Amino acid sequence: YDICEPKRLYRVRKVAYSFALGGQKSVLEIGCLNEMEVDRLAEVLYSKIKPTEDKINIFEFFVENVKLFGKAKRLTIENGEIIL
Repeated sequence: YDICEPKRLYRVRKVAYSFALGGQKSVLEIGCLNEMEVDRLAEVLYSKIKPTEDKINIFEFFVENVKLFGKAKRLTIENGEIIL
């Protein structure tokens, strides 16, 4: 995510980290959400931003398409990982 104003950044970070398994700075690892949960997360996050100034990207990765390097380990997941 890239949020321009500190108060909005705090609100977005608070929501995002409540779903997070881990991550670094503005890239979070969120796992095993069903489609309804992903939609709800996106809805809540959207309500916290100013669309003309801020951006949030949500990507879903499928295990068979993931390339791992260094210390990275393959995660056991059912529905993919969401990287926010």
